[in-house]
Amino acid sequence: MGNDAGRFRRTRVRRTANAVIGGFISFGLAPSDLRLLTTRGAKSGFLRTTPVSLVENTQGRFLVGAYGETGWVRNLRKDGFGTLRHGGWIELVSVVEVGPERAAPVLKEYLDHPRAVMVSAQFTAAPDSPVEGFAQEAATHPVFEIVRSTTVRL
Repeated sequence: MGNDAGRFRRTRVRRTANAVIGGFISFGLAPSDLRLLTTRGAKSGFLRTTPVSLVENTQGRFLVGAYGETGWVRNLRKDGFGTLRHGGWIELVSVVEVGPERAAPVLKEYLDHPRAVMVSAQFTAAPDSPVEGFAQEAATHPVFEIVRSTTVRL
C-alpha cells in the first residue's frame, strides 16, 4: 500500500507566493486564520519564517503540517515553541504534537476549509472521508496543539 499523496517541492513559484502571502499577513491584510510562524532552525539556529494556517475549534488551536515533515515541523518538534504573527500582533506559543486519534478530526476540518484546493494533493484521504481515514494521515501530516500563548502588540 503506497502513499499516493504528492511530495512537497519548494519551487520558485511557491517561494514567491509565500513571500507575497507573508507580506499580506505581516500587514494584517490576510484572512484571520493565516499567520507567519517563526521558529529557530534545528541545525543552524537561524530564525525561519513561513506562512501557516491556524485551525481553531472547540478542542483547541492547532497547527497542521499539511506538507509533511517540513523545516518548521522539525523545528517545532525540537524546541516546542515559536511565534505567530498577524498584523501588529505577535503571539509566543508553546506547542505539543498530538497523536493520531486527536489529530484525525483536526485534519478533516483542515481539509473542509477552502484552503483544501492548495493542499488536497498532499493527502490520500478525500475531504469527505470519514474521520477514521484521517487517523492514518496523522503519520505523514503532523498536528501541533497550542497549549500556551502570550500575545503582545507591536
